[in-house]
This record gives sequence, structure tokens and C-alpha cells, in this order.
Amino acid sequence: MRPTNRCRVGTIELKARVNRALDSASKEKSMAVKTVQDLINEGVEGRHVLVRADLNVPLKDGEITDPGRIDASVPTLKALLDAGARVVVAAHLGRPKGEANPEFSLEPVAEALAERLDQWVPLAADVTGEDAHERANGLNDGDILLLENVRFDARETSKNESEREEFAAELAALTADNGAFVSDGFGVVHRAQASVYDVAKKLPHYAGGLVETELEVLKKVSENPAKPYAVVLGGSKVSDKLGVIEALAPKVDNLIIGGGMCFTFLKVQGHEVGGSLLQEDMLDTCRDLLERFGDVIVLPKDVVAAEKFDKDAEHKVVDLDSIPAEWMGLDIGPESVKAFAEILANSKTVFWNGPMGVFEFPAFAEGTRGVAEAIIGATKNGAFSVVGGGDSAAAVRTLGLGEDGFSHISTGGGASLEFLEGKELPGVAVLES
Repeated sequence: MRPTNRCRVGTIELKARVNRALDSASKEKSMAVKTVQDLINEGVEGRHVLVRADLNVPLKDGEITDPGRIDASVPTLKALLDAGARVVVAAHLGRPKGEANPEFSLEPVAEALAERLDQWVPLAADVTGEDAHERANGLNDGDILLLENVRFDARETSKNESEREEFAAELAALTADNGAFVSDGFGVVHRAQASVYDVAKKLPHYAGGLVETELEVLKKVSENPAKPYAVVLGGSKVSDKLGVIEALAPKVDNLIIGGGMCFTFLKVQGHEVGGSLLQEDMLDTCRDLLERFGDVIVLPKDVVAAEKFDKDAEHKVVDLDSIPAEWMGLDIGPESVKAFAEILANSKTVFWNGPMGVFEFPAFAEGTRGVAEAIIGATKNGAFSVVGGGDSAAAVRTLGLGEDGFSHISTGGGASLEFLEGKELPGVAVLES
């Protein structure tokens, strides 16, 4: 049955989003690949188009808690459907470890897509099996089909190239004789997986509007950013952000560090961090980073410490030398927010990846909120701001801050970081061949 609870995406709003996503087709190309607009110009009416989207959204009790990635996928899908393509969407959800697990079914995603596209989005019962083929063969012009979670098939993420290629061939077969592949899942382009990398070698391939836009934005902040340039990094582990610190520290005017990762740096500076998150094996690395980039690295001045890791834990604001021995820092304090905000207010380019604290707990969300609001203020004053996906993007939505307060919110935290580190993204590199 077609879903009955559907809401139409505003026509004017959707048209604007599609135009923004595909606008670069009329400008000088910044990528040596064909785009989805090129595919549409070639003609897609009556053709099957396999789209790799990133629909990996968070769920709670079967309900989508943050539909950001679904929303971001709509412009490319809508453009193809309006042009008469027969669209087959491949995507994953969570980590089902190569087995069909109802907990990770894309059923709620199909319903959410149907609401945004204002048309029925059937979900195949399998990935490349009998039901997927029957449904794909039955598509008419302007119809769409969502395949079940590609990670239900262990070959999707296999380290064995021949296994991935076998699965990719099965995906390509769903597009019949005149198919095409559109890569629009930016959040997975840093992975050499079957539905991202191998399938692009088996079909005429194109970059989706989302992938194209993401790369253009990241090039802007990495190649020629307006100065002063501030990078804000948070999250739990220094090791997760080491590559981007090494890559960006020589380019930025200020490298602001918060979140759990700041405590390893603070320990190096001689502060007692109590029971705060600490990476003992990264102490020497942080010491080296401070020696080389101490003139640009900015650390907190105070923290919100808690008796334990709990949303209702007793907590208080303390300076860096007053964290109780058994307590842990779960957020940056108000003086840190003030100092960070002053830097951000004078910045012309801002890249932010990682929350300042445990924003999921209201008592420890004010550091992240304060920094985000400072970035919004800088954006209003003309700064170019990028939220680097992942938990940062989730925090913006969870805290109700409004996505339009930032120049761009990325859908791919890991992909955006690896791009800024200068690493090759397999899912992008294959599009250039």
C-alpha cells in the first residue's frame, strides 16, 4: 500500500534545494567527473539509475531521530525522478555485520523518503535477490525503489575484492542494459565498498549533487580559506582527530580544542584531570603537537565536572586546577565558551567537527550550544562556516539551533575529515576514471 501519512515538501523550497545542489553544472567544473546534471542532459527517461545514497540515520524505538541525511538525499533523487529516470536506491543502516537483521531494516527510511518525495517508495525484501529484480523490472518512468540494507550482504564490506565485485555486478544488473550509477552518499565515499566503489567500475558513473556540493565546500575551506581561519575540534579521542590536526594546524590561525580530547592536552600542560577521559598513549603526541603548534592551539579555561557519567549527576563549574580527583569533565565551562566565542567572532572561515561536551545530556550541552551560537553569529557577520558532519551536525539539530545559521552542514563526518587530511577518497577517485 502507498503510505497515507505523507507531507509535501514545499515546492519552492524543494526547487531551490535542487537548484543549489545541481547549480555547478552551469559553472566551471571543479571536479574531473561527470555530474548528475550531465546524466540528465544526456537523457534518463526510461533508463534505470542506481543511486548510492547515505540514509544511515539514527533510530530510537524504530523512529528516526535525525532525518538530516534523508533530507540531503532528496534533491538528487527528485531531479532524476522529474527527468523520468527509473531510480533504484542503495543504502545502508547501522552495522548488521553481513546478516539480515530486522533491527536494521530500511523500512522507516522508505516511509520518510515517501513523505519527502510525495510518492510511494517501495522497499525490496532483499538487496539483489528475486524481489529486488522483480520490483526493479516493474518500475515505470519516474518511479523509485529502495533496496534493503546493502550491509545485509557481507560482500558489501568484504576485504576480498572479488567478493565485492561479485556483489557490485549484482547491483549493476538491477539497472538492465542501459543503466547508470550516481554516487550521492558523501558519508560513505571514504570507503572502498561494493556499492560505493566497485559498482562505479561496472556502469557509466556520475557524481550526485550532494557529493559535488560537499567536495566544493571542503575545497573552499582547505585550499584557499578566507583569514582569519578557525578550526574547532571536539569529540572524545585525540587519536580520531590526529590526522586533521596535523593537516590543518599549519594552515589555521586558531585551532580550538574541546570535548573529551582536550583532557589529554591539559594533562600534558600539567593539569590534573581527575577521572576525565584521557588517552595515556597519546600524551607524547599531544606534547609534540603543543611544541610545534602551541601558537595556534587554544584549550579550555574551565570545565563542567561531574561526579559520574550520568545525565543527573552532581556537577559544577571548576577551573583547570580544581577538578576533584574522582570527578570527570563532561563539558567546557562558561569562561571557555567566552574565550572561544571571541576568537570565532573575528574569524572569516570556520570549520567545526566534534561537540564540546556530552550534549545529549542537557546539563552538559551548554558548551556545545555556546560554541555553535558563536559560529552562527560569525556566519551572520559574513564568515563562511562548515559543520563537519557526525555528532556536530546531530548537535545542531538536537539543540534546535537551526541549520540555516551555518553556511554548510556536511553529511559525512569521517569523509570530511579524511578529505581535509588530504587522503584519497576511494568513492570519489573511482568517479574520475
